[in-house]
Amino acid sequence: MPMPTIVAGPQQVTSAGWPVPEERRVVTVLFVDIVGSTALVDRLDPEDVRALQRAYFDTVAGVLRRWHGVVEKYVGDAVMALFGARRSDGFDAYRAVRAALEIQGALDQRTLPGAPRLRVRVGVATGEALVDLAAARDGGHGVASGAVITTAARLQEYAPPGGVALCTATHRATTGLVDQRRVPPVALAGKALPVDVWHATGTTPPAPTRHEGPLVGRRRELATARDLIVRAARDRSPRWLSLVGPAGSGRSRLLHELTRMVRTVDGTPVRWCVAHCPPYPQPLAPVADLVRGLAGLHAGEPPATVRQRLTAALTDLVPPTALTEAVYALEALLAAPDGSADAARGAEVARQALLGLAARQPVMVAVDDLDRATAALHRFLRRLFAAATARSLPLVVVALHSPEWADVLPGPRDRWHRLTVPPLRPVETGRLLRHLIGPADRPAAAVARLLPLVGGNPGRAVAYAASLGVTQSVVVPPGAAQSVVVPPGAAQSVPEEVRREVDARLDRLDGTRRAVLMVAATIDAGVTATTVERLLDWASGRAAPVLRALAATGLLVIRADGRYGVADAVVREVAYARLPRAARAAFARRAGLRPGHRPSGLPADPDAPPAPVVGPAPHVPPTPVRAAADRRAARGTPGTHPAPLRRLVARPALAGAAGSGPPAAGTERVGASRVVELHAWAAGGDRVPPAGSRRATGPGRTAGPVRAADAGTVLSAVGRGGSARPAGRGRRPRWDPPRGAPAAA
Repeated sequence: MPMPTIVAGPQQVTSAGWPVPEERRVVTVLFVDIVGSTALVDRLDPEDVRALQRAYFDTVAGVLRRWHGVVEKYVGDAVMALFGARRSDGFDAYRAVRAALEIQGALDQRTLPGAPRLRVRVGVATGEALVDLAAARDGGHGVASGAVITTAARLQEYAPPGGVALCTATHRATTGLVDQRRVPPVALAGKALPVDVWHATGTTPPAPTRHEGPLVGRRRELATARDLIVRAARDRSPRWLSLVGPAGSGRSRLLHELTRMVRTVDGTPVRWCVAHCPPYPQPLAPVADLVRGLAGLHAGEPPATVRQRLTAALTDLVPPTALTEAVYALEALLAAPDGSADAARGAEVARQALLGLAARQPVMVAVDDLDRATAALHRFLRRLFAAATARSLPLVVVALHSPEWADVLPGPRDRWHRLTVPPLRPVETGRLLRHLIGPADRPAAAVARLLPLVGGNPGRAVAYAASLGVTQSVVVPPGAAQSVVVPPGAAQSVPEEVRREVDARLDRLDGTRRAVLMVAATIDAGVTATTVERLLDWASGRAAPVLRALAATGLLVIRADGRYGVADAVVREVAYARLPRAARAAFARRAGLRPGHRPSGLPADPDAPPAPVVGPAPHVPPTPVRAAADRRAARGTPGTHPAPLRRLVARPALAGAAGSGPPAAGTERVGASRVVELHAWAAGGDRVPPAGSRRATGPGRTAGPVRAADAGTVLSAVGRGGSARPAGRGRRPRWDPPRGAPAAA
């Protein structure tokens, strides 16, 4: 018998502030349940059950609120919470897993005197759901709907007591931030196939970003930053340098190149101390990283080694009488970089040590992702910079952050420098994509397709290249899906890490601006204020200031005809994907578009029915091998493919055919000229066949089994009208392009 539930009534929240009240969002669902609750309730007095229940729900809800989760409902003795339902920061899955890992410890600390110890299981799943934005508050029942909710509830059954089970999407979103252990796949109720499961065991410090491959672009920014740092070291004039750019813009790579380029100034060694702010860090964790860099420490070293290296690093930097106390203070900071008094004393020692080192040689203090930092870290850096300015020390603070974060710095304004990291130019983006894609099949076509999606952002280029299944050397930021390479053909339209970044950007808008952006994503020709007001049923004059505000932020651009369009193709795709089907249909109807309209440039909707085949019968290559097929097709139904071609493409045995080697069982052997034709059609009429195609050298010759990919592309490729002419003895075959198409080079 489940434990009874005590829940206050749901909040009544008006949806007036949300012009589009429901959205299709990627959310993370946390489901926590008590182990053995029925036996526990049976042996307790009802009053003890009530006291235990209150302690349990209050503790779990407190942990969830601390990590910005929304309690969607209580189901008996289970609690279901949503992360990213109303607002996403790009780390919804990480926050959910951190909350799940803390729940058991919080319950252990809250155990009532004489009460049994509660053990819980937690399941965490990430996926798409339809979310009622107005109700996305604690106690808002029915906030979200989707299969991800059921998956989270089923997953918790396969978590160990006190443990956390993760789905595949949650695993990918938290790789590099959470320690995880893969377990054998499990069969969830209602799932046709076993589901991969990971058990989360704890958090892990993010590994340093790998910077491999050539530096593309950024030469001007690199030279500007280098000159500023060298000038500050020579003039003994402190500087604050901000490298500003959105996520994935390459600012971390720019810092990496600076640390390699600026090693000495006029023969004097330069000391770099670099720290990184992970998502939701402990208050002084980056300061602890600066101390490790100062002392040359690595994670996992024994306490004796830590003390020895701290002592060596602080010698001559602090008075001898204060050396022992300073070492103890730094040890406390490294052990627990929280907001305690011991950690604060360690941070003060670290500040004095950096200033003392700057009196002897130039010091560069760099902090990446400073917009994630806590107030304690901001105070530390400002006090450090103010003291260096007062003493005229050669110290430079290099801060890396997004454009939304504003610098509020002490000291004279001529010591602040803001260097914006702009998007790569198209030619530079193409070079980067060609490097990432490497020797893949038809790389030029892949680069041309990805160029408008990447938009000059190197991080997006890495994500899209990984979605193609390439394995070139790439830059992988902490928290990205480092161990996941999506196989070719299985890539999503928008990679998960890019979707998280865009979702966070959209959620920084209020409901009004986001609704206008969704309207603009729906209309191909662009929108005017009148169009927006008609589609959203607004009063006249309301849309114009919203459109101007979105254009000021760079999300919309003004076209030559005065209409507004979405500036970023990926932002447009994500914004449109958030619209429920009912809202899409309503917008299309009010705009006078046909039912089922889908904006151009967006990938096909996988749930949409296939479009009917209309028009004349497709052109069939007039080769001697196809002569009989031509005659049979002429007697057949217009609009259908020749019977031998239908048999070749639809033959079930081809589904498992290999691309080379001996034929598999049941694989059809076909003439070599047929293989050439398949490749020619699949290549879209190129004059030069793809690598690996075979050419007929005489009658009766056979080729290896036709690949499933070749067979699967014939029906679409043959409709392009390309033709393949047979090769005579001693001559190469010729491939003619489709009619009206330019000849291939």
